[in-house]
Amino acid sequence: MVAERVVDIPEGTHVNLEKNLLVVRGPKGELSREFKNPLIKLEIKDGKVIATTEHERRRTLSILGTWSALIKNMISGVNQGYEAKMKIVYSHFPVKFNKDGQNVIIQNFLGEKKSRIATILPGTEVKIDRDELLITGIDKELVGQTAANIETICKISGLDRRVFQDGCFITSKPKVAE
Repeated sequence: MVAERVVDIPEGTHVNLEKNLLVVRGPKGELSREFKNPLIKLEIKDGKVIATTEHERRRTLSILGTWSALIKNMISGVNQGYEAKMKIVYSHFPVKFNKDGQNVIIQNFLGEKKSRIATILPGTEVKIDRDELLITGIDKELVGQTAANIETICKISGLDRRVFQDGCFITSKPKVAE
């Protein structure tokens, strides 16, 4: 039995495969990723990326499905891009969010004197609008990780979460931008 997953390549998107490196170029930019597994073959034919395997093991089939999802995400990213939304919530102390280069600086969080700093990963952009953050980029994983960095730095420990509900929370996971 041969299992295969087929991903269509839309117009205006160029996909190259050199050894194990898949490079996807589109109107928004370029993404590359290494796909390396001796049991799975990748090839490009007739405007489609085809991943095939001759092994019926569950693990091999799950890797095949993961690869097709990653390729679809790469194609969507270079064509439309991804965005995640976050909400800033505070009730005790007014929190200030500032962007400084590749960092988001959170000041006066729970009245703390020291600022908290979250890293913005390369390839993503953060826009701060009052009590909302919009994180955009072409790589879905980097957009999600940047949102997670900001959410993690605003975690409260040692206080009752029912009383201190302050923080910055992900309201919309990375999805294709409108």
